[in-house]
Amino acid sequence: MAVDPSVLETFENQYPDREYTIEIRCPEFTSVCPKTGQPDFGTLTFTYVPAKKCVELKSLKLYLQQFRNEGIFYEHATNRILDDLVAVVQPRRMTLSAAFTPRGGITTTVTASYTCQTE
Repeated sequence: MAVDPSVLETFENQYPDREYTIEIRCPEFTSVCPKTGQPDFGTLTFTYVPAKKCVELKSLKLYLQQFRNEGIFYEHATNRILDDLVAVVQPRRMTLSAAFTPRGGITTTVTASYTCQTE
């Protein structure tokens, strides 16, 4: 099953002229290693400055749950999730930090950022 970003929903930002930061932490992200088929676990932290829209949290949860059986590398998952959220939310700025649990004694954190070029 492919990950479908159309499940992501937004709501109107009531303060579009104010710069403020929203931080969302998702400590139960799971995906599958495409090389070994073993499960990967991570904590995703989204930090963004909204423009006209904010992401609706239940839809974000449903979107992220689609990765549970998706064979995808950490780096690809992080950038894909950021791209999908930016396309829907159209924030001023957004950063996604994906901290994955240790595998073979190695921890990995992937951080990707977006800044609107019209700001």
